[in-house]
Amino acid sequence: MPGPLVVNDSVVIPDAELVWRFSRSSGPGGQGVNTTDSRVELTFDVAASTALPPALKDRARGRLGGDTITIAASEYRSQLRNRQAARDRLAQRLREAIAPPPKRRRPTKPSRGAVERRITAKKQRSDVKRLRRDP
Repeated sequence: MPGPLVVNDSVVIPDAELVWRFSRSSGPGGQGVNTTDSRVELTFDVAASTALPPALKDRARGRLGGDTITIAASEYRSQLRNRQAARDRLAQRLREAIAPPPKRRRPTKPSRGAVERRITAKKQRSDVKRLRRDP
């Protein structure tokens, strides 16, 4: 499991840039819960990273609202599984943060033919209803 974190095809974060912290998980548990450090906190400093080009750094910092990302994982009883969950969540958050912005929608208007067909259909429907009325 140790090794670089692959975010996408072009971004790979070296293991040295990831800061791990371990603590005891909260909540109910058995005999091992009071002695094992299974809760994981994974911290990544976007501003100090060498893995991201400046344009992606700026985009990520703008979308994340800060320079660092901290992911906490404590849903599993095993520290190893929590580490993997934290790595997966960090990769997903970074993928979303550095994704290119969506294309802007070009405003369009209906064609003249479409407008005419709509008006013609409305007139036909109006005529049908008018003919159903009592004279």
